[in-house]
Amino acid sequence: MQSIAIITLAILAAVTYGVLHDQVTARVCVEYFTIGHPPLFTFETKSPTLLAFGWGVAATWWVGLILGILLAFVSRAGQRPKVHVNELYRPLGLLMFVAAVAALASGVLGYTLSANEVVNLVEPLRSQIPPSKHSLFIADLWAHTASYVVAFCGGLILIVYTRQNRLVRQ
Repeated sequence: MQSIAIITLAILAAVTYGVLHDQVTARVCVEYFTIGHPPLFTFETKSPTLLAFGWGVAATWWVGLILGILLAFVSRAGQRPKVHVNELYRPLGLLMFVAAVAALASGVLGYTLSANEVVNLVEPLRSQIPPSKHSLFIADLWAHTASYVVAFCGGLILIVYTRQNRLVRQ
């Protein structure tokens, strides 16, 4: 049951982060979701709330599943003292916080570089996105990229840390 709880916790953490992150970025530049992504729903919507919820779940549940399976394995397999799900709340929360800080910093950097014409959108997005939204689109793009990179690297660090922590327990 602990393994299932660990997997569930990782999925819930990833999805919660994804939905909250997308609630912000969908309001920064809804075109990131309406033009920069394929349609997610069977109907057309420009609702930032609906798009953020849909993409927040669709883009993160599987990340949480993979992280959860790997965390459950390194936490529970073998004879060493086991890591319980309640020991992973704080490290997963820290991972989500660090990803959010990285997303914010990267979004601000992307916006600033775009506003100063250091980076620009390329075709076909350049002609599909209104010029007034180019910098905001890049801010969202950079924030999302940072979230994935930091969550991936941080997830690997958490997996290794959890495994190493078990090796030193008596």
